[in-house]
Amino acid sequence: MTTIGDVARAAGVSAATVSRVLNGSATVSSERAERVRQAAESLRYQPSGPARALRRQRTTLWAAIVADIENPFFTSMIRGVEDIAQRENHRLVLCNTDEDVDKEAAYVDVAIADRMAGVIIAVASTTRSSLDPLVAAGIPVVAVDRRPRSSAIDSVLVDNRLGARLATEHLLDGGATRVACITGPARLSNAETRLAGYRDALAERGHRLDRTLVRRADFREEGGHRAACSLLDGPRPPDAIFVTNNLMTLGSLRALGERGCRVPDDVTLVGFDDALWTSLVSPPLSVVAQPTAEIGRQAAELLASAGSGRPARHVVLAPTLAIRESSRHRPAG
Repeated sequence: MTTIGDVARAAGVSAATVSRVLNGSATVSSERAERVRQAAESLRYQPSGPARALRRQRTTLWAAIVADIENPFFTSMIRGVEDIAQRENHRLVLCNTDEDVDKEAAYVDVAIADRMAGVIIAVASTTRSSLDPLVAAGIPVVAVDRRPRSSAIDSVLVDNRLGARLATEHLLDGGATRVACITGPARLSNAETRLAGYRDALAERGHRLDRTLVRRADFREEGGHRAACSLLDGPRPPDAIFVTNNLMTLGSLRALGERGCRVPDDVTLVGFDDALWTSLVSPPLSVVAQPTAEIGRQAAELLASAGSGRPARHVVLAPTLAIRESSRHRPAG
């Protein structure tokens, strides 16, 4: 599917310029506008029809563009968005990018073409995702969970660094001496801040960072399984693991079971996100709990108040540590 980004590259202009040309703006020079039109025609770029039918008026649609709809974090967050959307008489359209920047760009194009009233997005990449076309089209946007590239965009995040520090300190205070960390890809801000919190806790407790105990995965179950297997099959396996999202925690539990490691007797474990299943497994899982529905509600509140000329707002919510049996303290000695 051809995107606005493809047209921009072919025309040698920015995505924002393409958006202005396609939306009929008079602020673009005739020469640039013609290049954009020729590029769009040669690439057979077709904006969605409803925008034309609405004669460029805003719809009552909000788009929620999430990174992985199979992740319970996002489904809970969307419920919070929906509560406010209904109150504000908006309908909600759900889009799943599968952590794919190109797929995300295509959904951004749809939001622009259909003149949506606002977008809430968990970017697929802090460094590569571009929200500039939405801004250029005058569509309000709020970033959630992951920090966007631009600080001029509203955002609702959790203090990931604090949550990771609390989890790691808890494992160390329980007697663990080799605490491993399974985090996400470097392109995502939450993966980096959770890793930073893990490092903070090690330093505060007087432990040196052992890079052989750090693994990066993809925030998916299979990635967590591979990372945990790599740690457990090493010459000096960890005695505790901090896993930075709920799907990778599932994969880590599977790896521990396959290798006959008992939780918490052989390896203590803390995950991230208080999904429903975390309190139902045996033993119940200690987790860093995020206020997921509240993230969605706060993001929707920001979207509802957009357009008033106010400066960008950045909301940071506090996580909590839910301590259960998977990180039960070992007796001294």
